[in-house]
Amino acid sequence: MKRLAVGPTTTSEYIGWWGRRINVNIPGPSQEDSQPTGKHLRVVSFELEIIRQDFERRNLELEKKIEQMEEEKMNLRLDMDVQKLETEKLRKGKNKAEGDLDSLKTDYKKLRFSMRTAGLGKTSEQWCQEIQE
Repeated sequence: MKRLAVGPTTTSEYIGWWGRRINVNIPGPSQEDSQPTGKHLRVVSFELEIIRQDFERRNLELEKKIEQMEEEKMNLRLDMDVQKLETEKLRKGKNKAEGDLDSLKTDYKKLRFSMRTAGLGKTSEQWCQEIQE
């Protein structure tokens, strides 16, 4: 077992070594990849400028797409309004035609009833029999 002696047996050389020692488990800054701070900030600002320009370009493209979609949406609404008007016109025409058909059916029934009561709805054979009687 190793012991660290603190006290009168500790030499000044040991104390100097102890103060200068480096812990090799902690990585220090690499001298190979290090850049001056000013140069590093210029690179970062240049990258930010590229990103900003890319963002603005993409933003303009999206704004154009939004405008196109808004215009298409407006056109579709106009088409929808036209279709609604045409549908309503056809519905009114259908209702009028159904009303006319019902009126014609009623008139036909009345006519048939009138012909029967007046005796006009007889066939020629029925007339012949009636005359012979």
